[in-house]
Order: sequence, then structure tokens, then C-alpha cells
Amino acid sequence: MARRCCRATSRSTAKIYAKLRESFISTIFLFVCLLFPFTTKAGLYTASDQIVILTPDNVDSVLVNSTAAMVVEFYASWCGHCIAFSPVWKSLARDIKEWKPAMDLAAIDCANPVNIPICSGFDVKGYPTLKFFHAYSKADSKGQVFKAFPRDVRGLRHKLIDLMETHKDPWPPACPPLETASKVEIDNFFDTNNVEHLALIFEMSNSYVGREVILDMLQYENLAVRRVLNTEEGLVTKLGVTDFPSCYLYYPIFGIFFQKTCYSVYHCNLGDSVRKMLTCVCVCVCVCHIRSRVYMADLESTLYYSLRVELAAHTVIKGEALSALQEYFTVLVKYFPGRPVVMNLLKSVATWLKDRKDSELSYSSLKDALDNTAEVPNAALPDSVRWVGCQGSKPHFRGYPCGMWTLFHVLTVQAKEAASKDPQEVIQAMRLYVYYFFGCRECATHFENMAMESMSQVGTWITPVLWLWSRHNQVNNRLAGAPSEDPRFPKIQWPPPELCPSCHGVKPTGEHTWQQEEVLAFLHTHFSSEHLLSDYLEEEGQLLSRQKESLVARQNQEAKRGTERRARDTMSELLPGQEEVKEEEEEEEEEDEEEEEGIKAGGPRQPHRKPSVVGLKLRPVQDEIVDLDSFVDHHYKAKALRAAAAMSSRVRTRTLQRQEEPRLRASLEQGTRLGLGLEPVEPDDLLGQRNMLQKRILTGQYMGSEEEGALEMYPRLNKRQWMSLLSVGFSRLDISLCVILYFLSSTCLLAMYLFFKNRLQLRRTKVALP
Repeated sequence: MARRCCRATSRSTAKIYAKLRESFISTIFLFVCLLFPFTTKAGLYTASDQIVILTPDNVDSVLVNSTAAMVVEFYASWCGHCIAFSPVWKSLARDIKEWKPAMDLAAIDCANPVNIPICSGFDVKGYPTLKFFHAYSKADSKGQVFKAFPRDVRGLRHKLIDLMETHKDPWPPACPPLETASKVEIDNFFDTNNVEHLALIFEMSNSYVGREVILDMLQYENLAVRRVLNTEEGLVTKLGVTDFPSCYLYYPIFGIFFQKTCYSVYHCNLGDSVRKMLTCVCVCVCVCHIRSRVYMADLESTLYYSLRVELAAHTVIKGEALSALQEYFTVLVKYFPGRPVVMNLLKSVATWLKDRKDSELSYSSLKDALDNTAEVPNAALPDSVRWVGCQGSKPHFRGYPCGMWTLFHVLTVQAKEAASKDPQEVIQAMRLYVYYFFGCRECATHFENMAMESMSQVGTWITPVLWLWSRHNQVNNRLAGAPSEDPRFPKIQWPPPELCPSCHGVKPTGEHTWQQEEVLAFLHTHFSSEHLLSDYLEEEGQLLSRQKESLVARQNQEAKRGTERRARDTMSELLPGQEEVKEEEEEEEEEDEEEEEGIKAGGPRQPHRKPSVVGLKLRPVQDEIVDLDSFVDHHYKAKALRAAAAMSSRVRTRTLQRQEEPRLRASLEQGTRLGLGLEPVEPDDLLGQRNMLQKRILTGQYMGSEEEGALEMYPRLNKRQWMSLLSVGFSRLDISLCVILYFLSSTCLLAMYLFFKNRLQLRRTKVALP
């Protein structure tokens, strides 16, 4: 009994000691917390956030005469906006931790009574306030205030870069130059810089990629990064740069440049000797291609290819295809989160399609509407393709199919956010567009089969967003390993765990499963309009100016064609029956100098056309008739008047009455039937008849008794009539040349004959000698 009592007493004593020990520790902990209330946390930030906490003791050493630029947030711990902004400031500090040698972030709690004099000294009157302090700032510097600063990490990065470039001398020693490099500097770079590698970032003037890479690579030794604009034609031509932005890594040991575009990482898998260096560049340069983001440039490129390339294959659109096109434009107008300049044009085209009453539509008229020939103000569509997130490792990978899937995902999410009454509105428009217009017909068939199988479920137990996501993964599963798969962007079940870890789950059996609620939340965030990136977009002003230039050029071309058409109509009215002659004259660009001199002297113009002597059929002589009029008017007018008086004794008198005209017309028709190339002429007076007779005489085409009298009128022409009949359209110069050539050839043949005859006689004489 004594032992049991002793044991019971020892146990109760141990419990008492344990309770006393716990109460003592709790008392000590409470006393420490009450004694040192600010040691646990200072304001909204701690040193573990990689942010410098400013106090009266260190403010001068941090901000005055510092070798790095400083960005300070003045906040109040009780301020709701400051509390909401604090996660962004912490994320920014983690994101630019590589910039620390050149730039660092700091914060100070102005709600702390100890810090009130400091905040008042920097003229801080509201919270939160951001101020930028240049390197080597003086003690009286108040800093540069951020006005309307962005509330996201990416925007703040760009803002910090802009402020860093405002530095003058002295420049922060740890920060390399951020300005662009020239070809002369790059050619002599290794002579003046002690580095082993040089990375060149080729980019547009409004891009931040090059400057971000330069700052991100500050802490890497033996590597220098320089940015080159696309306007530096010497380097761009030398290296054959076609994509902007792009990275070229110069490796002096091999003496070559390795190209790495910003949209893929296919050079990161090279040999071990350069893998480490290229991996660093790939990781940094690929900041421009964040696979977890959606680019507006991809969406606008998809619109360009869809409306200007794919629809252009259909010359005429009618029936159900026209209805599908109208629904496609209706959905785009409702849910496409585009820029105002793009949305204005989409709305104008949609209204134009809706107001049309025709049952069919030609693509040429649709193209006019897309080109904004109606001149709707502040409306334009992109006129080129610029893939960013959908850029493949080679030109034939990704691109338009990736852009079309992205566009469909964005439209379904936007329709969900807009609380569309019809859950199938977007996917039905997509289905019809793919069925009637998508270029890959086999792909269109597969999509239609998927729609027929499961589209009826949309709106009941599955949302359009999840339906399209599941169909997309189904297509990825079918195309995995196909020749169309980009080896650098394999077909996976999306989203991968690194983008959405909570979207993936594991069943009790160990199988993978999708957490659809998490997937839906991720899709709404990923494809929301607020999450779209506007990088690499062409400025609206450039789109509008280029569209205006094309419209002006088109109007000028149409005006020129109209002027030419009116000129042709006027000429045809003034000279009926002379169209063929005018066309031949337009095709003749040069004329013989002799002919021009003859025209200036008043002589007849000789025809350029080759004569047709087969069957002695003469070509139409419209040119000769027109030219001989001027010939007769200039040379034979006086002679014709004198000969008209002498004609009365030899040829019966012709009167000016209209009753004689039928006989003259009959003679002309007779000449036409004989194949002489004569055309009926209706003279109005005696001079007209005489001119007609002179023309017929000059062309050597008269027959009958009346023509004999006319030949007596012009004895000079009668003597040379035989030459006109023999020439059959040849000029006098041609005949003279033929005669001269005939004479020369005869002389040459005669000389050759005499030469060989004498030579033969000499040979016979030599043979006969003993």
C-alpha cells in the first residue's frame, strides 16, 4: 500500500510541474511581445520580401549618393489602397531581383510616428506614392514622382526602364548601356570589351524586350547583351534577320552566330559546350513569349487570315454559307475584345452584310467593305500577319490553326462573361464557319463529327467554355506525334501542371482526373480581355494612314481608267469605223524618220504593215485613205482644180446633184466586190469626188472607162501606176533597195564566176606542163 501511494504522489507532482512550466513559457512569450511590439513585423513589408525597409537610421545611406537607382514606396499601413498594392510591390521586387546592382526597391511606413518627419521631408501628401531616385542623388533631392503608375508587374517594369533611361552622367556603374547599338560598334565589340559572348536582340523601336534582357542578364559574367533596331539595315542584312524580336548569340570560339527567335527555344538543346550560355539567353529572351498569356497580335492576325485569305478562296458566297458568314460577323462584333479601330470596321461590315438583300455575295464586294472603301472614320483591319504566341519553330508549324483555336476560346469566355442568353451562340457560329470556310477540309470534317456527337450537351450540364476546352484536348490527343506537330511545342493535354496545378487531380485508383471547376476558373482568367497582351501590335495611326494611302491609290487608278475609257468613246464617236486603225496606231511606238519627215512635208505616210501578196488580196486601206487626203490637199489641190475644167471635153460632166451619187456608190461597191480594198465614200461636193478619184488613182486600184478619164487628168501618176500595181504595198525605198541588192548580187556572182574560171584554166595549164 505504501508503494502504491508513493507512486501516485510522484505522478501528481510531475503533472503539476508540467503545468507550471507551460504557464511560465506562455508568460515569458507574452511579456516579450508586449515589450517589443515592432520586432515581429514592420508595416506591410519585411526584409524577406527583398525590399529595403527605410528608417531614420538608414534613409541617408540608402538614397544619398547611391551607386544604384532606388524606387521608394511611401505608404501608410492603415491605407486600404496601400494594402491592396503591397502584393504587386512584393511581386515586382521578386521579378527584378536580377536588376539589384543597378536598381533596387524600398518602402517606408509613413503611419509610423518615427517616419513622419522623413515622409514630410520628401513632400509626400498621399498614399501610396512612388518616387524614383537617380543614382548618386544629392541630399536635397526630392525624387521623381510616379504619376498614374500602373498596378501590374509588367507595366511597372516598363515604367522603371523609362525612368532608368532618363539617367544622365553619372550613369549607374553596374548598369550596361540601354541605347541601341550600331554596326560599327558590333564589328569592333570584342576589341573594346573583355567578354566571351555577345547576345544581340533585334527588335522594333517600341519593344521593351531588349532592355529587359539587358537588365535581367546583369549578374551573368562574360556575357554582354546589346539591342539593335530593325532600322539598322547593315546588321539586319548581314545576319538575315526576318523576325522581330530575335536574339543572335555570338560565340567567338566558333566564330558564328546562333539565331534564336523570341518565340521558341529550339537552340537551347545544342551541345554541352554552349548549352549553359544558350540556356541563359533562351530563358531571358523568351520573356517575350510567355505561353501562359494570350496576345492580341495573334487574334488580329487570325482575323486577317480568316477574312482576307481564307474567304478569298470563295469567289461567290451564297445560301447557307452566306448565313454562316453573317453569324460569324455577328459573333465577332458582340464578343471580340478588339481595339476600337478594328471593332469599328467589324461593325460596319456586319451592318453592310445585314442590310444586303441579295441571295449571293461576291468576295470582291466583301473585299471592298474590308478595305473600307465606304471610308468609315477610324476603322481599319490589319493588312499583315504577325504571330507571337502562335509562332512556331518553323514557318509551317502552328500559326493560323493555333490562332483560330485561341480566337474561339476567347469568344466563348467573352460570351460567358457577357451572360449570353444562347449558350450555343458562339460555338454554333464557329461550327458553321469551320464547315463552310476552313481551308483544311479533313479538319473541318473532324470538327463537324465532334460537334454532332456532343454539342447537344452544351447548355445542359456543360458550358461552352468547357466543351471547347475538352474538344481541343481531344484534337491534341489525336494529333500527338503527327507530322504537323511542332517538336518544340508538343501536343499535350492543356493546361499543363506548371500553369494550373490545381486543375489536376488523382483518383483513389491512381489515375489522373481533371478538376473541372478549377479548369473553368483558369480558362476564364487565361482568356479574359484583361489578361490579353497588346505587345507587338502595330499602332492604330499606322494602320489608318496605310489604309488611306491604298484608298487614294485605288481612286487614282479608277479615275485614270475612266479617263481612258471616255477618250476611247469620244474617238469612236468622232471617227466611226476607225477603231481597228486606232488600236494599231497605239501599238506602234516608233515610226520611221523618213515617214515623219514626209508627214511634216505634206507627203503621204507609208504603211508599216507587211504586205499580203497571197492571192493579190490587199489589206484594208483606211490608213492610206486618211493619209492621202492630206497628201492631195497639200500637193494636188491646185492641179485638181485646173484639171477639172479640162475634163469636160474628155469625160462627161459630173454634177453636184444628189442624183449622181448612186452611180458613184455603185462603182465603189463594184470595186469592193472585186477585192480591191475599196470602201464606200459619200462625197458631198465635187471636191469630195475629185479627192476620192485621186485616192483611188494613187493606190493603183482603178478599173473601167471612168477610171481612164481620171488617169488622163493626172499624167504623172499614170506613168507610175505600174509601180503601184507591182509594189502591192511596198514603199519606193523598199523597191530601190531590192534593185540595188539584185545588182550587187549579180555583180558578185559574175566576179566569182570569172575568178573560178581563170583559176581552173591555170590548173589545167600546170598539169599540161612536162
